[in-house]
Amino acid sequence: MSEVLDYSDYETELYYPYSCLQLGVAKTKEGTFNLPVDSPDYGRNIAAYYFWVFPNMMFNFYPWGLSINIVHPLAVDKTKVSFISYVYDETIRNTGAGADLDRVEQEDEAIVENVQKGIRSRFYNHRYSVTKERGTHHFHSLLAKFINS
Repeated sequence: MSEVLDYSDYETELYYPYSCLQLGVAKTKEGTFNLPVDSPDYGRNIAAYYFWVFPNMMFNFYPWGLSINIVHPLAVDKTKVSFISYVYDETIRNTGAGADLDRVEQEDEAIVENVQKGIRSRFYNHRYSVTKERGTHHFHSLLAKFINS
């Protein structure tokens, strides 16, 4: 996906109390939404809208359709993610940020597993990235709020 998305233009919007919206902005127009003129994102190369809803749902909108991820916590150190896709336009299914979604989801899984190993390291000292981890910080804040209430 790094070959498609421009991470310097990636945005996380925290306008909602129990969710966030991440905008996947593409490097080129290929595989992007054809947005109407009255859209707040008109003129931008939006390849995906990633909408996360607390505590465990993600709605990933691509020009070809929707991928839903539901995270099921099984234990402190184990989760199961269900991936459900709904294809609206099969002719563009393999373009843009949502192309080869199975491969991307497997790559994401490997990244999460490696992050978890790093977090358990005695050398780990967490600080949130102000620009890249706004959604993660929002999730952790909500989790703490609900655990402590």
